[in-house]
Amino acid sequence: MKRLSIWAALLLLSAITVSAQTRTIRLGEDSPLRKLQYAEMAINFNYVDSVDEQKLVEDAIRGMLEKLDPHSSYMTAKEVKQTNESLQGSFEGIGVQFNMVEDTLLVIQTIVDGPSEKVGILAGDRIVTVNDTAIAGVKMARDEIVRRLRGPKGTKVVLGIVRQGIADKLSFTVVRDKIPLKTIDATYMIRPEVGYIRISSFGATTHDEFCESLAKLKQQGMKTLVLDLQENGGGYLQAAVKIANEFLQKDDLIVYTEGRTAQRFDYHAKGDGRFTDGQVIVLVDSYTASAAEIVSGAIQDHDRGIIVGRRTFGKGLVQRPIDLPDGSMIRLTIAHYYTPSGRCIQKPYEKGKQKDYAMDVYNRLKSGELTSADSVHFADSLKCYTLKQHRVVYGGGGIMPDEFVPLDTLKYTRFHRELSAKGLIIQSTLRYVDKNRKKLKARYADFADFHRSFTLPQDVIDRLFSDAAKQNVKPKDDEEQQKTMPYLTEQMKALVARDLWTMDEYFTIVNEQNDIVQRGLQMVKH
Repeated sequence: MKRLSIWAALLLLSAITVSAQTRTIRLGEDSPLRKLQYAEMAINFNYVDSVDEQKLVEDAIRGMLEKLDPHSSYMTAKEVKQTNESLQGSFEGIGVQFNMVEDTLLVIQTIVDGPSEKVGILAGDRIVTVNDTAIAGVKMARDEIVRRLRGPKGTKVVLGIVRQGIADKLSFTVVRDKIPLKTIDATYMIRPEVGYIRISSFGATTHDEFCESLAKLKQQGMKTLVLDLQENGGGYLQAAVKIANEFLQKDDLIVYTEGRTAQRFDYHAKGDGRFTDGQVIVLVDSYTASAAEIVSGAIQDHDRGIIVGRRTFGKGLVQRPIDLPDGSMIRLTIAHYYTPSGRCIQKPYEKGKQKDYAMDVYNRLKSGELTSADSVHFADSLKCYTLKQHRVVYGGGGIMPDEFVPLDTLKYTRFHRELSAKGLIIQSTLRYVDKNRKKLKARYADFADFHRSFTLPQDVIDRLFSDAAKQNVKPKDDEEQQKTMPYLTEQMKALVARDLWTMDEYFTIVNEQNDIVQRGLQMVKH
C-alpha cells in the first residue's frame, strides 16, 4: 500500500463535502496547506536521520486533532477494525468465550451453535495449541492468541485441547465463522411484572437484540421496564434513535443535531414503538455517555420515564468518520446534538486540554458531587423544561437524574478494590469453577436452586487471601477483612453463576447489591 503523505491527506480532507456549500481550497504560497506540505517535504528529504513518514503523518494528524475538542480523534487501520467489530456486532473466529488461567487459555463458554460447539469443544477445555503452535505456558500475549484464533470465515484451524479426566491431548478442526457480538448484557424478570434489560453499548445489532429481549419479557408478564444504561459509553446515534422510538409517541422529537456547517437535522419517533405505555425506569451513572444520553434525554424530556442514578458523562458532540486510503480513520466532530427540550448536554472543555477533560469524573468525586446531589450546580442560563409536565431540567453537562443515588464510598473497602485491580478475584473464581464444574452442575438442578442455596467454600476464600498476600495485597486489619467479606462473596458467587450459565444469572446476583438498581426498583409504581 502506498504511503499517505500529509499533502495527500489534507487534500482528501479538504475534498470531503461537509455541507451543501462548495468549499474553496486556497493553494497559494501563503496557504496553510502549502505550509504543511513544505514542512513535511523538508523533514522527509533533509532531516539528518531517516524518518518514518507514516508515523510522521499520523503524529501530525493527531497533533491537529488534539487542539480541537476531546472527541475528535485519529485511529490506525488496526484500531478501526477493532472498533468496527464491536459496533457492527460480529467478528470471524472460532466462537468461544475464554479467560487466561495460569498462562493457559480456559474456555468459559462456547457460543451456542458456533463453530467450536459444533465440533464438541466444551466449557472447561484448555486450548494449548493452535495449528501445532503452543500457546500455553509460553507467556504469549493475549492479543497474539486472539489473532491466531480469529481468521476469515470458512478457514480452518486445528486446536489442541486438554480436557479434565482425559489423559491424551484432543485435536479439533474448527471451521471459522461469523461470530455475533452482543450489546445487551442481560435480560430477565427482576421482580414480578418488572423486566430488566442492560445495554452495554449501541451498535448495529442493538435494536434487534432489544426487540428480542422486549418480546421475551412481555411473554413473562412485564408491565414495567428497568432499562440499565450504567457504564454504557454510547455508540451509533441511529441505534439510540431506534431504541428511543420504542418508547415514544408518533412525531415525538428524539434528538436533533446541528453544527457550524452541518444544518439542523431532526429525528422523530415513527409511532410504531413496542413499549409506548408501560412504566420505564432508566438507570444511569457518570459513565453513561453519548448515545446512551440521547435515549435518557429523550425519555426524560418527554416525561416518558424516570431517570435514576447519578449525573451522566456529558458527551453532546457528534463525530463523522472520515476514511483514509490506508484504512485509518479520522473521527471529526461536526455538530452538537440536542435533546427534545433543546438541551445541549456537552460538558464544558478547553480545546487541547484532553487530560483535564478525562479527569472530570475523578473531580466530581473530589467535589462531593457523587455523594450528594446538593453539590451539583447548574447555571440558570442552562435551564430548560420537559415537554409534558414542564419540569425543570438543565443542559451544559450531562443529564441530571430525576432520582439521585449517592455513591457509597464505604461499601467497597480498599482491600476489595486492590483484589479486583490485581485480577485475583476472577482468577480464584475461574480456578474454582474449572476444578468443580461437573460437581456444581450435578449439585444444582437450575440457577434458582443455585441462587437460593450456594455458598462459596471457605477454602476458596482462604486460597484467594493467600495468593493476594504473595502480591502484598492484605487487609489493614480484621475489621477491614470482615467488612470486605459480604460483597466479595456475593461477587464471587455471581462470577461462578456467570461461568456455569450466562450474564443474565451474573446480573441477577450483583444487581441485588447495586444501589442504583435497588433505588430504581423502589420507584416502580404498583
